[in-house]
Amino acid sequence: MKRMIALIALAGCTAAEPVLPPQLEDTCGARDYENLIGQDATALERVLLLGPVRVIRPGDAVTMDFRPDRVNFKISDDETIRAIDCG
Repeated sequence: MKRMIALIALAGCTAAEPVLPPQLEDTCGARDYENLIGQDATALERVLLLGPVRVIRPGDAVTMDFRPDRVNFKISDDETIRAIDCG
């Protein structure tokens, strides 16, 4: 019984996932690129992208740092742009 209590107590000590701040504003100008959603990822080659940009594909390792000025382009398995947001 004592071991069970110790295990339960240790379970409470695990690190929780960091919570990202809610994105209420378009701090990076993502709305300027919303017309690209649904297009092939190669459309990004024809767009002038100024400032920090991150292209995220399925299975990519990404850092957990939140940068409100960075535009994230999320690419789907079929190589189309599925979402654009800040962070």
